[in-house]
Amino acid sequence: MSLLSGPLQKATAAAASLTGKRFSLLVASSLVATTGVVAVGTSGSQGTSPVVAAAMRTLLEEENAAVAAAPVAAAPEATTSSPSSPAPEPSAEAASSGPLSAPAPAPEAPAPEPEAPTAPPTEPEPEPGPVQHVFLVSLASPGYEAAFGATSQMPYLSAELRGQGVLLTNYSLLDTAPLPNGIAAISGETPSAATKGGCPTYEDCTYEVETLTLADQLVGKQLQWHSYIEGMQDEAGKPDSCVTPEPEAPVAPAPSGYSALLNPFAFFHSLLDLGDCDENDVPLDKLAADLRKAESTPNFSYISPSLCNAGFRGTCPEGTADGAAAADAFLAKVVPEILASAAFKKDGLLIVSFGASDPAPPVDPAAPPVDPKKVGGLLVSPLLAPGATDGVAYDPYSLLRSIEDLFALEPLGAAGGAKVRSFASAFAAGNGGD
Repeated sequence: MSLLSGPLQKATAAAASLTGKRFSLLVASSLVATTGVVAVGTSGSQGTSPVVAAAMRTLLEEENAAVAAAPVAAAPEATTSSPSSPAPEPSAEAASSGPLSAPAPAPEAPAPEPEAPTAPPTEPEPEPGPVQHVFLVSLASPGYEAAFGATSQMPYLSAELRGQGVLLTNYSLLDTAPLPNGIAAISGETPSAATKGGCPTYEDCTYEVETLTLADQLVGKQLQWHSYIEGMQDEAGKPDSCVTPEPEAPVAPAPSGYSALLNPFAFFHSLLDLGDCDENDVPLDKLAADLRKAESTPNFSYISPSLCNAGFRGTCPEGTADGAAAADAFLAKVVPEILASAAFKKDGLLIVSFGASDPAPPVDPAAPPVDPKKVGGLLVSPLLAPGATDGVAYDPYSLLRSIEDLFALEPLGAAGGAKVRSFASAFAAGNGGD
């Protein structure tokens, strides 16, 4: 049955289409063919036999019955006859020779084609801003006044560099520990108990591959990024890329002063599993070579010194500058190299950011307490008016949102909050602040 089902279906479909004139023509051709077959049987010298004659009569009766049952299109009214005149009877000869011929039905008017649905208008993608090279230096803050006040412990930052840029007077941290602020500044993820507690184990602070970062966004836009991490070495003490602790091990500082807590890119599987961390999370020694040409300078550079040079008190070798003084000395060495680079001069922005807070105890115990999370920040760019200030309330989410706005990227996580402010508008306005 299965072998016949296909042909039977086709035949049924063909039979269903035999209406009107097409059916009449098929019956007529069948009658002619049948008559011919019978005529062969009747040829002979003895004439027509009674059996053959009876067969011929039966065939004619059956064919005429089929013709009568077939649907016939109505003939158009004659233009010369009167409406009351009876229609002429068909002749016997016409009845015996086949069905009445009927005019072909008028072709039906083609159905109007449905209108194609109109696609909703698409919003144009935001255009990148004038800044195409961002350099972010992350340090430990000694406190806002100790960094930018009249009694600053960082003279290079407060006296020399401050006059070249825009001071963010109301920039505050989410937490005093480094990792929660670093995670928020590159992904928009909110602080967790593990990140605020320094990570009991490395695995406690890592994020699944579905959690994206600013680095993932930049790669998606075919832009370059590098994080330059000081003191990052392998077990043999040689400079190495993307150094991470074992999953079950605590995040402890290395003898070189490297700590994964100052390297937020090392906590995202979106970068670890696909090789982006190995390729782009590199030792600080590579920065100088990359700055030699604008073409070799990444669009986004994240610069993180060792624990000592970041400004964490008690982490420097004995007899050397410590705390805020060590951080200021690091800036005095690295920042001039950045400001002299072709990429910075063309369309660059330097952000001196504090990603942690480690203030010294107050000299006067009776002095009013200060907020350790209020740290401030500094923006330096040839596209900004030097010496200006910006008093808007910013935080690490604002830092991420601002960089995303500069590169025309969608905000990640909490950076997309309605109350998160962006300083990228200063470049669009061209006024550099207040």
